[in-house]
Amino acid sequence: MSDVEETTNQLLDVNLHENQRAIQVTESGPRSESEHLHVTVGATVPTGFEQTAADEVREKLGSSCRISKDRGKIYFDISVESLAQVHCLRSVDNLFVVVQEFKDYQFKETKEEVLKDFEELAGKLPWSDPLKIWKINTSFKKKKTKRKKVTQNSSKEKTDNGRGDKTDERDVKKEFTSNVLDSQILDYYENPAIKEEISTLVGDDLASCKEETDESSREETDPELLKFRVTCNRAGEKHCFSSNEAARDFGGAVQDYFKWKADMTNFDVEVLLNIHDNEIVVGIALTEESLHRRNITHFGPTTLRSTLAYGMLRLCAPQPTDIIVDPMCGTGAIPIEGATEWSNCYHIAGDNNPLAVNRAANNISSLLTKSQVKEGMGSKKRNWNLYPACLREMSRVCRPGTGRAVLLTQDKKCFIKALSRMGHVWRKVHTVWVNIGGLHAAVYLLKRTPQPFVHPSEQDGERSPCTQR
Repeated sequence: MSDVEETTNQLLDVNLHENQRAIQVTESGPRSESEHLHVTVGATVPTGFEQTAADEVREKLGSSCRISKDRGKIYFDISVESLAQVHCLRSVDNLFVVVQEFKDYQFKETKEEVLKDFEELAGKLPWSDPLKIWKINTSFKKKKTKRKKVTQNSSKEKTDNGRGDKTDERDVKKEFTSNVLDSQILDYYENPAIKEEISTLVGDDLASCKEETDESSREETDPELLKFRVTCNRAGEKHCFSSNEAARDFGGAVQDYFKWKADMTNFDVEVLLNIHDNEIVVGIALTEESLHRRNITHFGPTTLRSTLAYGMLRLCAPQPTDIIVDPMCGTGAIPIEGATEWSNCYHIAGDNNPLAVNRAANNISSLLTKSQVKEGMGSKKRNWNLYPACLREMSRVCRPGTGRAVLLTQDKKCFIKALSRMGHVWRKVHTVWVNIGGLHAAVYLLKRTPQPFVHPSEQDGERSPCTQR
C-alpha cells in the first residue's frame, strides 16, 4: 500500500477531535463582575449560509441570532465565558465585537457634514465593554501567522487627519491604557474548572494568561505602542462619500481620542466601520485571519473553504452511522470537516485526479501530525490540571486499601499540591530522589486508602458511592 493510500485510509477511522471538546462552565463559587459582561458579536459567514450559521449559534451557544440585511453577516449576544466557544464555531469566517449599531442612521446632505459627523462619532461611542472583550480575546489567542500586506484601497489612506471629540468616556481611556489588565476580567480565568476545559481547547495561552499579563499588557496597553487601523466596508449607492474618506476621517478621530498610532499593516487593534445603506455598525475585530483557514495546508486550483464545507454538510443533517461520500473531494475540505464535526459517521473521499488525492492525503496527514503533537506534548502549566485528574482516575481503578501506584515526575511542586487535594484516596509511602540527565526528579510510592471511590458528580449525596471489587 502506498503512502498516499495509507494516509487516505486514515480518514475512515480518525476522529479529529481537536476542536470538539465542549466547554462546560461550572456554576459553583462566587461570580465576578466580569462574568456578567454581555456583548454583541458579529460574524461574517459564507453568503447564502446565514441561516445555517444562525442555527449553529443557537445550538452550540444557546444564543438567539439575528441575520443582517447586509448579506453574509449575523449578530448574536454572548457573555464573556462563551468567548472561547465562539472561536470554535465551524460556520463563521471572521468575528468582531459590536461597539454600537445604528439601524437608521441619518446622513447629512453634504460630504463635509457627513465626514464631520464621523469625526464626532468616535468620542461618543461606548468603547468600554467591547475593549474589555478585545483585551480578553488577545490574552488567550495567539497570532497564528504574520500579517499580510493589505491590498484594500482603504489601507492606502492615512488615518491621522481627523479631529475627534475628546470630552466623553475619559474613564474608558484611562482604564484601557493602564499597565495591568482589569483584575475582574481575569477572575473568570482563575476558575480551575474553566481553565481545565478551555486550556485543552485553545492551548496554554488562556490558562496562563495571568502569568503573561505583566509583560504583554505593557506592550499592548501603552498608548505610545498600541497600533490600530480603521477598515470601512460600505455598500449602497446613495452615499456621498467613499469608503476611504470615511475610514480616514473616522480613523483620525479614533487616533485623537485614544492617542493610538495608525499602522495599516502591523496593527494591534482593527476598528471596523461597516456601512450598509442607512445602517452603520462600529466594531472591533476579534480575528486576524478568517477561521476558514483551519484545515487546508496543501491547496489546489479550486480549494473549498472549510466554513462552506461545514455548511454543505450541515444541510444533510448527518446522523450517527451515516456513510458520507465525496466523490470529487479535491483537497479534502468536505471529508476533513465532516470527520472533525461528525466523527460518528463513516466518511469516504475520492477523486479521479491523482494530484487531488495526493493533496487531500497531505492535508489529512498534516492535521493528524498537528493533533498528535498537541496531544503528545506536555507542560508544567497543563500539569496543574493533569495531575489531579490522573490521581483521581488511578484511585478509581485501584483496589481500596491495597492498591499501589508508583509515579515519576520532575514537577514535584505540582505533584505534591495535587496529592494534597487527593489525600482522601492516596497516601504517600515513600519518595526516591533521582537524577535523570541532570534533571532532578522524584519517584513517589503511593498506597490507596480504604475510602471507596466517589465520582465528582456523585459527591452531592444524591447517589451512594460505587463499591469496587
